[in-house]
Amino acid sequence: MKINTKCLHSGYSPKNGEPRVLPITQSTTFKYESSEAMGKLFDLEAEGYFYTRLQNPTNDAVAAKIADLEGGVAAVLTSSGQAASFYSVFNICQAGDHVVASAAIYGGTFNLFSVTMKKLGIDFTFVSPDSTEEELNAAFKENTKVVFAETLSNPSLNVLDIELFAKVAHAHGVPLIVDNTFPTPINCRPFEFGADIVTHSTTKYMDGHATQVGGVIVDSGNFDWTKSDKYPGLTTPDDSYHGVIYTERFGKGAYITKCVTQLMRDLGSIPSPHNAFLLNLGLETLFLRVPRHCENALKVAKFLEANENVTWVNYPGLEGNKYYDLAQKYMPDGTSGVVSFGIKGGREAATKFMDSLKLATIATHVADCRTCVLHPASTTHRQLTSQQLEEAGVAEDLIRFSVGLEDADDIIADIAQAIEASQM
Repeated sequence: MKINTKCLHSGYSPKNGEPRVLPITQSTTFKYESSEAMGKLFDLEAEGYFYTRLQNPTNDAVAAKIADLEGGVAAVLTSSGQAASFYSVFNICQAGDHVVASAAIYGGTFNLFSVTMKKLGIDFTFVSPDSTEEELNAAFKENTKVVFAETLSNPSLNVLDIELFAKVAHAHGVPLIVDNTFPTPINCRPFEFGADIVTHSTTKYMDGHATQVGGVIVDSGNFDWTKSDKYPGLTTPDDSYHGVIYTERFGKGAYITKCVTQLMRDLGSIPSPHNAFLLNLGLETLFLRVPRHCENALKVAKFLEANENVTWVNYPGLEGNKYYDLAQKYMPDGTSGVVSFGIKGGREAATKFMDSLKLATIATHVADCRTCVLHPASTTHRQLTSQQLEEAGVAEDLIRFSVGLEDADDIIADIAQAIEASQM
C-alpha cells in the first residue's frame, strides 16, 4: 500500500462483525483461565496481554501503524517524545558508555543528554550536524554505543546528512538513531538512507491537534546487534527473564522487545489507550495535513524574506537556503511547517512581535493545525548557556513560527501587522 493508504488502514484490520474504528481497550488488566497461561507470558514464551504498562491492544495497533509508515519491523509507543528519546538510547547504553549526538537538537533533549543521563554515567559528545566525515570520526571513543541526531532540527531547522551520519556510525559498528518528528514519514524516510532507529514526538504532526502527549520508537530491524560485544543487554542472557537472549529469541524484534519487556516494565512511561486512540485519529489525516503545512510555510517564508524589517529567514524549502540541496535529497516533497526568523530590534522586538500577534498563539508547542509561535532562547532552550545556544543553532533573536492550516493569506496578514507593531 502507498503511504496515504497506510495512514488509514495499517495496524488494525477488523474481522467480521468487529468495530470498523480502532477500539479503545481501556483496561489495566486481562483475564486468563490458568496461572500456567499467564506464567508463559511472564516468561516471554507466549504472546498476549496481561498488563497495560507493558502492552495494550490499542497502543500496539497504533505502534504497528507507525512502524509501517516508517518502513520498520516493530515499534513501541511512549508517554512523550522525551521518553522516546531517553528509552531509545538507554535501551542499549549503561553507565560507562558514550554517545555521539548532534548539538542541534530540541533543548529538552539536549538537557536530558547533557545533564540527566550524565548523572546515570552515560557520557555525550555533541557535534555539529554540519560536521565533516573527519570531524564525526574524531568524536568517537572506544566505548561509543550509538549516534543520535534529528533529521530536521528543532528549532534551528538544520537538515541532517543522514547518509553521512549513518556511514560513520556503521564504520564504528554502532547504530544511528534519528528523531524524525518535524518531517514525519510523509516527507522523510530515514531508514532508506541508512538510519537504524527512528523516534518521534507524536505530540506534534502525528497528532496534529494538540490533544495528546506521546512518543514512539521504531526499529528498522537492519542493525546486527550480534556483530560485536558492544550490546550485551541484547546478546547475552537477561537474568530478569530467566536468561532469555533477545537476539536469539526475537531476531529483528530484539531491540523493541527489550525496550518493552525491560524498560517499560521497570520505568513505565506507557501512554494511555485513550491517548493512543486520539493519536490514531491524527495519523489518519497526516498525509493530508503535512503537505498543507509545507505549502503555507513556504508562502510565509517567502513573505518574510521580502520584508525589510526581517533580518534573516531560515526555511530549508527556500531556494538559496543553506540546506536547500540536502532538503531536496532527503525531503523533496517538503520539510515541515516550521519557519525560523529574526526581526530588526533583536530580542526586544521579537517579544513585541509575538505579543502583537492576533491569530497565532504564543505556546510551548509546535506542529499544530493552528499557527503557534515561540521564542526558544527564553523558553524551550532557556537552560542553555550562550555557547550552547550557538552550538545548537539557536540565535538569541530566533523566532520559531509553526505555520498552521489556516488560510495562508490570513497568517501572513497577522505576521505583517505584528512586524509593524514591533518596529514602533
